[in-house]
Amino acid sequence: MLMYPQIDPVALQLGPVAIHWYGITYLVAFALFMFLGTRRLRHEPFASITGPGAWSRKDVEDILFLGVLGVVVGGRLGYCLFYKPGYYLTHPLEIFYVWQGGMAFHGGMLGVIASMVWFARSRQRPWMQVADFVAPCVPTGLAAGRVGNFINGELWGRFASPDLPWGMVFPQSGSMLPRHPSQVYQFLLEGLLLFVLLWLYARKRRAEGQVAAMFLIGYGVLRFVAEFFREPDAFLGILSLGMSMGQWLCVPMVLAGIAMWMWCGRRDAGAPTRGRAAG
Repeated sequence: MLMYPQIDPVALQLGPVAIHWYGITYLVAFALFMFLGTRRLRHEPFASITGPGAWSRKDVEDILFLGVLGVVVGGRLGYCLFYKPGYYLTHPLEIFYVWQGGMAFHGGMLGVIASMVWFARSRQRPWMQVADFVAPCVPTGLAAGRVGNFINGELWGRFASPDLPWGMVFPQSGSMLPRHPSQVYQFLLEGLLLFVLLWLYARKRRAEGQVAAMFLIGYGVLRFVAEFFREPDAFLGILSLGMSMGQWLCVPMVLAGIAMWMWCGRRDAGAPTRGRAAG
């Protein structure tokens, strides 16, 4: 049984300015996106696109900027709507109190999708092409965020067997019983494993939209599994069918990913036939 090390959330104090570890993990996530995004420029089909629609480093920078806005706005609104709608309906101004915490991945994902739609339209590119470009670059950022969760000692796991070698006591949870370090599980599953699988999957030719669809499926499945070990939000607990809110939000995500993957495959298979008929 391990004891949570009680890491100081402040990495560096410079007078009145405090630099938090969580902020550093965000910077790491952004840097990783830029690094991977510039590598994606060398992958097909992006490397072969020429003319006005050619991809460049400037596109990666713009996508990152818009993605950050989407994550912050969507993540906050998602938390308010998915987890505490009644409270924020009666306290609407507190929606803007982002310094009090409260962000939701699924809301952030919707915010990123909206920002990518805007980017695609402004650059006159197919939205699914943009989504395919972005999807493999996202999981490392999610991994960095889980590191921040662990450093902050938040989002701890459910109670674990005392025999579990890596069971960890989180005193801030109000209990001295061992728990699953679910932040580490999510770091490994939704972060590293999803990155490796998606990066390898994207290296081969896929129908346009299938890489993004595979992200929806992969994240949804891995997050659903991780939720079995993560302590549900105290104000929600376990919902119907014994599932947490995180699991319920993953269900439509996986179904949408499967439907999108199949639709993109059928559309791609029919494209050559339509092209010959038109010729």
